Amino acid sequence: MSTDSGNQSQVKKESIMKNSPAIDVNHVSKVYRLYEKPYYRILDAMGIGGPKYTEHAALKDVSFQIGQGECVGIIGTNGSGKSTILKIITGVVQPTGGSVEVNGRISALLELGAGFNMEYNGIENVYLNGTMLGFSEEEIEDKLPSILDFADIGDYVYQPVKTYSSGMFVRLAFAVAINIDPEILIVDEALSVGDVFFQAKCYHKFEEFKEMGKTIVFVSHDLSSIQKYCDRVILLNQGDMLGEGTAKDMIDAYKQVLVGQYQPAEKTESLVDDEEIRALAAQKAGTNPHLLEYGTRQAKITDFYITDEHQARSNAIIKGTSFTIHMEVEFYESLPAPIFAFSFKNIRGTEITGTNSMVEKAFLEPIKAGSVKHVAFTQKMSLQGGEYLLSLGLTGFAGDEFQVYHRLYDVLNVTVVSDKDTVGFYDMDSTVKVTEKGPF
Repeated sequence: MSTDSGNQSQVKKESIMKNSPAIDVNHVSKVYRLYEKPYYRILDAMGIGGPKYTEHAALKDVSFQIGQGECVGIIGTNGSGKSTILKIITGVVQPTGGSVEVNGRISALLELGAGFNMEYNGIENVYLNGTMLGFSEEEIEDKLPSILDFADIGDYVYQPVKTYSSGMFVRLAFAVAINIDPEILIVDEALSVGDVFFQAKCYHKFEEFKEMGKTIVFVSHDLSSIQKYCDRVILLNQGDMLGEGTAKDMIDAYKQVLVGQYQPAEKTESLVDDEEIRALAAQKAGTNPHLLEYGTRQAKITDFYITDEHQARSNAIIKGTSFTIHMEVEFYESLPAPIFAFSFKNIRGTEITGTNSMVEKAFLEPIKAGSVKHVAFTQKMSLQGGEYLLSLGLTGFAGDEFQVYHRLYDVLNVTVVSDKDTVGFYDMDSTVKVTEKGPF
């Protein structure tokens, strides 16, 4: 082949790559066999006996395209098929049906430290991972300074990775993935381990990638990051693709999924007409099955939920908007002056904020046995974007003795969606004014 012919072939290939989607998922399905006992799998593989398994459809006829240079988010509840579709795109798992076409070199960070040898130190694992990705030792050596600079774990790079914290692990793994010059970067929840500065550095790298025309596929439960960084979002639920569109539209749909009220755009009738079923679905969404509950039970919190600025039940609240925490309380004995309370913790258990009816001087009255009260705390959401745990309490005093009638600790998961986070736990909502001063 002549040089001119070879150049024309390369130009044609680059033109096809530029005009083709980076990822084309075409009617992909994935069915797993779930065996009651481990040895049933062996018997089935040997063809001995009848089927001893049930089938679970992790993905059902899913189709979408991701264009060159897009940053696309994939969201959904646990078990929706997010990780499965990423594993199929990267070739880790084969689909049961359908096909996937990928145009470009992929770098994937699907699981923390996947492909790392725990006995090797950081440097040795960089070379190991680079070799697995097809780079020569010389090429890895050229990239090593940028990898170590990005990871920024200091002398720990010379220690076995089994001694690393989870934060150091993800720093090194992401540094390798981001610095091997991929055309397509796939990340599955890996950034939630790093600190805020490392996450900021990673997102800055995302933006650099986008400017360079590279493609990012991002799976996360962090709706704030999805909203802030993704050009487009795909919503999955129990293996079905419910839709794709702007981050705002898909997050709104996801909020409906969380409370069992998702309604496809083409349908006009309500999915659930019964208010009791709606309340039950809302109560279950985001409820902690392992919450701590105790008290004298002279009164009891019998229902609880959150409504957003549109009075819709939701556990995902947009920062800066009004929301209301609701409690329904049944009283089995007469109480002199019960106190209703709530508090927020971060996922590490740090108490961030909270209040109660006594502090707010909102209710200081006796309540008779047999009464049922509805309590509503309405406020502006000023917490930074992220995941929080809501606790509820019903307390009071018998003389000078403090009483806990009923407490529900960490009862609900609340997601704060934000495209602007300041420093610390909450936003002071400052107004900035810069004026001209005289010379020094």
